[in-house]
Amino acid sequence: MASSAAATAKPIALPPALIRGGGCCCWTARPVTAGVARLRVSASAASSDVPDFLSSNWLETRKRKPFGPRLNFTAEEAVEYQLESLKYNDQPRQDYGIEVMYRFAGFDPFERSTYFGRHFDLGQFERFRRLFHHSAYRVLLGHKEREILSSLWVEENRFKQRIWVQGARPEEEEIFQFTMVQRVGGSWDGYWLTESLINDGDAFSGIGFFFILEDVIRVAYWQVA
Repeated sequence: MASSAAATAKPIALPPALIRGGGCCCWTARPVTAGVARLRVSASAASSDVPDFLSSNWLETRKRKPFGPRLNFTAEEAVEYQLESLKYNDQPRQDYGIEVMYRFAGFDPFERSTYFGRHFDLGQFERFRRLFHHSAYRVLLGHKEREILSSLWVEENRFKQRIWVQGARPEEEEIFQFTMVQRVGGSWDGYWLTESLINDGDAFSGIGFFFILEDVIRVAYWQVA
């Protein structure tokens, strides 16, 4: 319809424009050309293609928050949800599970962190993501099975858990240690965040065993005292 209207468009006479000069006023007619008429017709047709309504679930999607720490999560639940996200790492998009891990991470992005056992600058998500694709941590991505080996309450707001993980690749398995800390004060008051995630058997972060030993000695000292 738009093309036929454009084809039959004729010059449209507008009120003549006022021209001043020589102490008098006179009017001259300015016709609208067929090209201008075509532009007006096409603009009208384009505007009719834009929907004037929102989708039925628009409000629901706006309210939906990215998955991350929740005030009602226990330390064990926080670990479980993170591992489950890594198991389905690429759902609903690639490396979404690592994004969840980054939201749970309790380090300061402006300082070097020992999240992976050694000091790394993890302020940028891309650096954090690449370390999960390192051979020491990639077993977590899309893993098949896992089993809790031990859990330890170091303090009231500090929790450790060692987990055996079987990866998706043949004969791929590792043991990891989560250290969860419950924040006190500030905007994250009461939330369980991940202080560190360490591969026990890799030289890249093999100091995890010594951290566990140190915590066991500390707990034993408190019990004796």
